[in-house]
Amino acid sequence: MAQFDDGKEAGALRTIGEVAKATGIKAHVLRYWEQQFPMLKPLTRSGGRRYYRPEDVELVERIDRLVNREGYTLKGAKAALKDVPDSQAAAQVASVTSSRVEAADILPRLKAIRDELRVALAA
Repeated sequence: MAQFDDGKEAGALRTIGEVAKATGIKAHVLRYWEQQFPMLKPLTRSGGRRYYRPEDVELVERIDRLVNREGYTLKGAKAALKDVPDSQAAAQVASVTSSRVEAADILPRLKAIRDELRVALAA
């Protein structure tokens, strides 16, 4: 969870600058994500000033995790987040991560089989 050291209560609304500082995600990226992820809709006040609710900040962190840590494309992250409750999304991410680990384990075995086939066919 983002660490806000602005003296506000945990449930307080945050400006885009405060969210950017706390999450390490630049404001222009947050604005772009608002266009790409329809479910990310911070409140807007006069002059177009954005105010992020705690659930908006959580969504920003989930998008960041999917895109920047798990390797999802924006399209893939959008699909992973669409109509998926938090617990299901976490299970999906765990499943994808597990599949990647399994794939990494399989590659050396496949290479060994390939080498054995080359030797057998050469004989």
